[in-house]
Amino acid sequence: MPTDPNLIVGASGYDDAGVYRLNDDSALIQTVDFFTPIVDDPYNFGQIAAANSLSDVYAMGGRPILAMNIVCFPINDLDKEILKEILAGGLDKIREAGALLVGGHSVEDAETKYGLSVTGVVHPDQVMLNSGARPGDRLLLTKPIGTGILSTAIKGGLADEELEKEITACMACLNKAGGEAMVGLAHGATDITGFGLLGHAQEMASASKVAIHLDLAAIPLLPQTVDFANMGIIPEGGHKNLNFYRKCLKSSLAQGDAMELILADPQTSGGLLIAASEENIREIQHKIAASGYPYGTAIIGEVVAGESGTISI
Repeated sequence: MPTDPNLIVGASGYDDAGVYRLNDDSALIQTVDFFTPIVDDPYNFGQIAAANSLSDVYAMGGRPILAMNIVCFPINDLDKEILKEILAGGLDKIREAGALLVGGHSVEDAETKYGLSVTGVVHPDQVMLNSGARPGDRLLLTKPIGTGILSTAIKGGLADEELEKEITACMACLNKAGGEAMVGLAHGATDITGFGLLGHAQEMASASKVAIHLDLAAIPLLPQTVDFANMGIIPEGGHKNLNFYRKCLKSSLAQGDAMELILADPQTSGGLLIAASEENIREIQHKIAASGYPYGTAIIGEVVAGESGTISI
């Protein structure tokens, strides 16, 4: 099948969005994502869903410029104020990103869903792929993990209001600071979402034809993640992720260690995983911190020569 030479990133790989070159100086990034409510508060859900959709543009090294709402809502069964709050939360995140809401589409559905189609821009020479990691690179993670486990605990009535506020703030936080800081410095990047840290690291390793070693002690976790994981509070997606990626995992942990499931925990609007030289990783960290970003970043591992697509812990 013939391909358009201006298509920089299409649907054939593991990348987070499509990228199309317009000219020597500009390329378009196109992405879409939406899902069912992850929290009860409709405004917070709107913020989280929008931040998650915008994240793909940041993961590609770009800047979001336009967004369109994608909404499914049972208009005859739920109060319209709920829909207004969802859209208000999304709009606030779009504005925070410096983008414009230019429309959208809604469908009457028994199950509420919300997200965005997002258009971004990037210089064609600065497109960030997840296939660019090189042996010797360090890996930077920009958000703590554990949102899937903690969301499951909250839904089961096992977590308090303060913990819910903390993970809501984490999921609603834009990846703007990390996306901007890595431009010109990183070799590769992706964002951590439904496949968990394990799955997205494996995709980076496979696409880059390298192996990755993760330092478990360095990986930042949200409060009580380990406690709930040890109690067996694991979302179904975490078990599915671990079962799928286990063939690529070289683990030194004892059988049944909860940390493997934590690595496979599906994240909603997780942080960026950035591969860069040790010197550049430090500069990226400095830039992120200087921007006022509310989370500490962590160097959680390194890219090594080895069997392509394998993850060692």
